[in-house]
Amino acid sequence: MKAVATFFYVGLLKPAPGTWGSLAALPVAYALLLIGGFWLLLAATLAAFAIGYAATRALTKDGPEDPSWIVIDEVVGQWIALFPVGYGAMMMSVDIWRLWPGWISAFVFFRLFDIWKPWLVGRADARGDALGVMLDDVIAGVFSAIVSIALAALAHGVLM
Repeated sequence: MKAVATFFYVGLLKPAPGTWGSLAALPVAYALLLIGGFWLLLAATLAAFAIGYAATRALTKDGPEDPSWIVIDEVVGQWIALFPVGYGAMMMSVDIWRLWPGWISAFVFFRLFDIWKPWLVGRADARGDALGVMLDDVIAGVFSAIVSIALAALAHGVLM
């Protein structure tokens, strides 16, 4: 359970284990996208959410609500933030690195929303349970994905 919750012990790195977890999620997402495209990343995200929720629930029964070393939630959120990159590359039939600005914006905005915890992110975090631990990062990932889509639309002249 601890190996899953820490994303194979990345969550034990100091300082800022959440940022380390998000960084570790990037090469794994890249590999998933290379192997199976967007649909494999989506399936892996759903599986990681379910397994991460179970691990978080088991490990936080008697401890703090959201220990910093649990980073599987950051992995799930970071992968969600990368959905526009994977889906866009698939739809345009281009190499995923052609959308490199999306990788950067997904990482930066996911970390921003995860740390800042605006609106629904903060409400999910305030639940104080294993589902809240997972959901705050899911919502931060969705917010980051929306910002990345908006930035891509702006960059490509769609919003002008």
